[in-house]
Amino acid sequence: MNQDKVQSFLRELPKMREDLPFSPEVLKKLFVQTGNNSMASLEEVGDTLSKDQGLTTRILSLANSAYYGLQAEVQSVPRAAAVLGMAEIRNIVLALGVNGLTAKYAMPPEFELDEYWKHQFIVAMIAKELSHMTDVGKPDNMFTVGMLHDIGKLITAMRRPEDWQAIRDLAEDEETTDAEAEDNYWGLDHAVIGALVLKSWDLPPDLVEPVNWHHSPELSPEHSTESTLVALANVASHAVEDPESSYMAKVESLCPDLEVDQAEVMETAEELTESEDIEQFVSLLS
Repeated sequence: MNQDKVQSFLRELPKMREDLPFSPEVLKKLFVQTGNNSMASLEEVGDTLSKDQGLTTRILSLANSAYYGLQAEVQSVPRAAAVLGMAEIRNIVLALGVNGLTAKYAMPPEFELDEYWKHQFIVAMIAKELSHMTDVGKPDNMFTVGMLHDIGKLITAMRRPEDWQAIRDLAEDEETTDAEAEDNYWGLDHAVIGALVLKSWDLPPDLVEPVNWHHSPELSPEHSTESTLVALANVASHAVEDPESSYMAKVESLCPDLEVDQAEVMETAEELTESEDIEQFVSLLS
C-alpha cells in the first residue's frame, strides 16, 4: 500500500471532529461534567445538552427504550441522568454522535451498520460485566470503551470505502482477522485509526488508550489491564459466534492475565449476547 495514501488518510482523521452531528464543544463539556471528579449538577448537564433540541429528543428516545427498562417515562435530560446515571447519558450521546457521522458518507454496500452496532454493544456489556468480576477499571468506562472499540472500522468504511472492501476481501481470502488483514494491507489497524479520531474529540486517555491497544493490550503504556479487559470482551463475543474459530484460543490466553475463569467468561458472554433489548436500541439509532 502506498504510504503517501496512508499518511493522507491519517491526516484527515482529526478533521472528523467537525463531522459530529452536534458541536464538538458539547461533547468536550459533557465529558468534563460527567467525569469521575466532576461536581456538575444534573441541571448543568441538562443545560449543556439542551442547547441542541434534536439531540435532546434523541437522548430521551433512547433513554425510554426497552434497553433500559425504565418503569416510568423520563421527560427531561436531567431526569434521565438522575435515573440512568451521568455515564449512561454520556454513552447515549457518544452513540448518537458516532452514528450521526454516517449520514454524511456513502457506506460500502457490504457494511452492515446494524451488525456493527450490535457487536459494539455486546462487547460493551461484556466489558462492563468483566469489570465487575475483576475490579479492573471503572465499569461505566469499560462500557464506553467497548462501545467505541471498533470505531476505526466505521471510519475506514466511511472515508475509504474501497480500501475497507479490499481489507474485507483480504481477510476472507487469507482467513485472517480484520485487524491482521488491515496490518497486511496498509501497516496499521482500525484500533489506531479509531484512537486518533477519539483523541481529536478530546476524550480522556483512559478511554482512548484501551481502544488503541485492544488488539495488542500488552503494549498499552498506562492502561494495560483495561486494554486487556476490552480485548477479552471483544474476542469472547466473537468466540460465542464461532466457537471453532481462533478467537477461543485468544480467550484462553487472555483470561490468566485478568485472573478470571474462562468458563465463567464464556457463560457471561453467551448470556449477554442473547439479550433482545440490544436490537431495539440499535433500531432507534438507525
